[in-house]
Amino acid sequence: MSAETENEAQNLKKTPLHALHQRLGAKMAGFAGYDMPIQYGLGIMKEHLHTRAAAGLFDVSHMGQAWLTGADPAAAMENMVPGDLQGLAPGQQRYTQFLNDKGGILDDLMVTRAVKPLDHDGLFVVVNAACKDADFARMETALAGDAKLERIEDRALVALQGPAAASVLARFADGVDTMPFMTAKRVAVAGVDCLVSRSGYSGEDGYEVSIPESDALGLTETLLGCAEVEAIGLGARDSLRLEAGLCLYGHDIDEGTTPIEAGLLWSIGKRRRADGGFPGAEIVQAQIREGVSRKRVGILPEGRAPAREGTEILSADGASIGTVTSGGFGPTVGGPVAMGYVAVDFAAAGTPIQLSVRGKLLPAAVKKLPFVEQRYYRG
Repeated sequence: MSAETENEAQNLKKTPLHALHQRLGAKMAGFAGYDMPIQYGLGIMKEHLHTRAAAGLFDVSHMGQAWLTGADPAAAMENMVPGDLQGLAPGQQRYTQFLNDKGGILDDLMVTRAVKPLDHDGLFVVVNAACKDADFARMETALAGDAKLERIEDRALVALQGPAAASVLARFADGVDTMPFMTAKRVAVAGVDCLVSRSGYSGEDGYEVSIPESDALGLTETLLGCAEVEAIGLGARDSLRLEAGLCLYGHDIDEGTTPIEAGLLWSIGKRRRADGGFPGAEIVQAQIREGVSRKRVGILPEGRAPAREGTEILSADGASIGTVTSGGFGPTVGGPVAMGYVAVDFAAAGTPIQLSVRGKLLPAAVKKLPFVEQRYYRG
């Protein structure tokens, strides 16, 4: 390690579970300003497949957690996002996005209406690690006088994902196995007071668990002590979400991409589609009425060569029609998979396309997302 690289590593932030990752022999790297585990001894391929078959435990404590409180924080927050937050029932969770005046996505986030009794009677918000400082600053400015933002700095966040996640967590927490997808509640997990949501980023059933920092190591070790559970790094987290057709901010969605282009219309409630009242509403509403010129699609390359981010997408007759935004090998699929944006005339599933990979044109086809079945528990 060079002196420059060593200095960079020393400047990275550490999650409450950092020492555990090192003890488990994780390969660490900088991600969103944090020293994070990319993979463990199993390697990315086996970690991915283990999560699909049993249960994987991810440290996602680098994400931003906050409480939003006030007289009506949901109404205040709707001035920033297109999601129907006022329609959230206690304990219900919703995916939405911060938008700019052109309808471009500044970040995506999860919002949960708290269930009494909690330390707060408001909204629990989780934002992406790379954007959290900008997100929280934007919220404090936009919501000043209407709602109060309280950043949570003393809690870890872990994700338990996979078909065995429910049976594992139910050993330590009553009632979590019957929670429907996209709900949350306060519950004791192995005696630790946690906020548990049935959600995740793998396409599998699972949970995200917000844990007091002082209890994070002990509870994580308890979960890892279960035979079904393995520690999983960010490498497999990325391949899992890609197979599940889930967007990665800064890649598949960004400030130049609207929710409609990204195929996220489902995240905008009917009331918000009609009434607007959020940044970029006129543009988003026009796209809902009139359509868009490009769409996010799944891409299934032929052969074994992966199409990485930035790969040019061409029509069957050689015209440039788009760009790959995420791509790699799909361990569950058993071959390369990708997502990208193509001109709307080429967005139908089954459309033959070509990918310019290392100077060669490789055949591929548009594929309906997701690449694997999403196995969320609906109740």
